[in-house]
Amino acid sequence: MQRTIFAFLVLFFSTQGFASTSDVVNQFIENPQQVGKTSRMTYLFWDVYDASLYAPQGVYSKEQPFVLALHYLRALDGKEIAKRSLKEMQKQGFSNSSLGEQWLTKMVKIFPDVSEGTVLYGLRTLDGYTQFYEGDKLIGEVKDSEFTTRFFDIWLSEKTSEPTMRSELLGLIR
Repeated sequence: MQRTIFAFLVLFFSTQGFASTSDVVNQFIENPQQVGKTSRMTYLFWDVYDASLYAPQGVYSKEQPFVLALHYLRALDGKEIAKRSLKEMQKQGFSNSSLGEQWLTKMVKIFPDVSEGTVLYGLRTLDGYTQFYEGDKLIGEVKDSEFTTRFFDIWLSEKTSEPTMRSELLGLIR
């Protein structure tokens, strides 16, 4: 009996997570499929988030709409997430400090504090802009194609500080 209840709970909660992702991704991507595999971000010995990338037919193009989903595994301050995002852009060669400050201000306003189980989605729109969602709720938008490129390059550029994560997200590692 306990085994049956446990199996039901595992199935229920894993289905809930996939349904949530599918609902959000399906709103914006035609025939969405996960591109590579889910990749875990770990800092020192802390698991931070699991990342997944979705694109039409599972084929990523930085010129077409896609969704990056981050499923947080711990609590983090939204302002710190914004600061870290800008630092990661700078590590890849972004050096326009005044534009960086504008982006940081926008990200601080958009990014919520997260807790274990929070799922944030970044959408690259058809127009090349970025929309952010917490669950299925739009929490902000940045209408700047350079921001979009620089932001998603944190995970998807060859210059990323996390090359294994990039390879997993893009399906380059089997």
